[in-house]
Amino acid sequence: MKDSLIIIRSRFPSFSLWLDGRVPKTISILIILSLIVITVSISYGEYYISPVNVIKTLLGFDTPSDFQFIINTLRLPRTLTAWLVGIGLAIAGCIMQTITRNPLADPSIIGINAGAGLAAVLFIVVFPSLPIALLPFSAFMGGILVALAIYAIAWKGDNSIIRLILVGIGFNFIVSAITNIITTFGEINSVSQALVWLTGSVYGKTMTQVLILLPWIVIFSVVTWIMSKELNSLHLGENLGKGLGLPLQKTQLTLLISSVALSSASVAIAGAVGFVGLIAPHMARFLVGNTHQGLIPVTGLIGGLLVVSADLFGRLLFTPLELPCGIITAIIGAPYFIFLLSKSR
Repeated sequence: MKDSLIIIRSRFPSFSLWLDGRVPKTISILIILSLIVITVSISYGEYYISPVNVIKTLLGFDTPSDFQFIINTLRLPRTLTAWLVGIGLAIAGCIMQTITRNPLADPSIIGINAGAGLAAVLFIVVFPSLPIALLPFSAFMGGILVALAIYAIAWKGDNSIIRLILVGIGFNFIVSAITNIITTFGEINSVSQALVWLTGSVYGKTMTQVLILLPWIVIFSVVTWIMSKELNSLHLGENLGKGLGLPLQKTQLTLLISSVALSSASVAIAGAVGFVGLIAPHMARFLVGNTHQGLIPVTGLIGGLLVVSADLFGRLLFTPLELPCGIITAIIGAPYFIFLLSKSR
């Protein structure tokens, strides 16, 4: 039933969890859809491989060596990167919308992703010899600095939603302008790499980059889910959170760091894939409601499904040309943002 609840309790260790009754069914459906879309995404390309052969190759059955190279070396890392990036951006957007109590909040809109992008471009263009494993750390520092600057300027004794959005959009333009200056005067080969990255693409990703991104997504997604009760309190309002004894500033800072880490690591690997953090939480709330114990995993699965689907459509729409997945998500997300903006007037 729509309003039913599932309550899970444990004595050893002491643990309790309550979920909207729609959550298990929704998660099961999304996992099945994700597996289907991931398999189809690996199948399609300049060289088509049937889904049956994809599954056989992934399960380790004996298949032609060219299948194994195309699937395991070229397509699987790309698809896994898209899935992880979608999860990270979606959960980051969910956190941001909850702590600001603003349905329009998204790290890509209020400048946090732009800050991460600037740091990543500096890393690529100015310090090209540094190990690629340091790129997420660089993007994280850029994202957290911009996030703290936005909050410092927007904070005037209360957390004004409109002020936060306006300051964030202003930072987005400023940081993007600085990024453009760097790419204008940088060394041509590094700049070319940075420009491809800025469009938001998972093209050419390797398993090394998947392994770099994976711990960031897993650790901070788990941290966010553990803090689901705090997110539920913040969703109902800061005054209620204070009344329940919630250490408000510490909680908001921890969640902000988690949001910035998820979005910055995703941006560092895949570039500026926008609007996923805006769309996915709204879709998840429509499916399972506002209880974050179920909302967080559903949001992540929807985000992963969105980015993998965007990458697949980007390859299929104008074959043999490819559109970066960031362009596809922008085509979908920009009109939706305008709709939400008009609805929230």
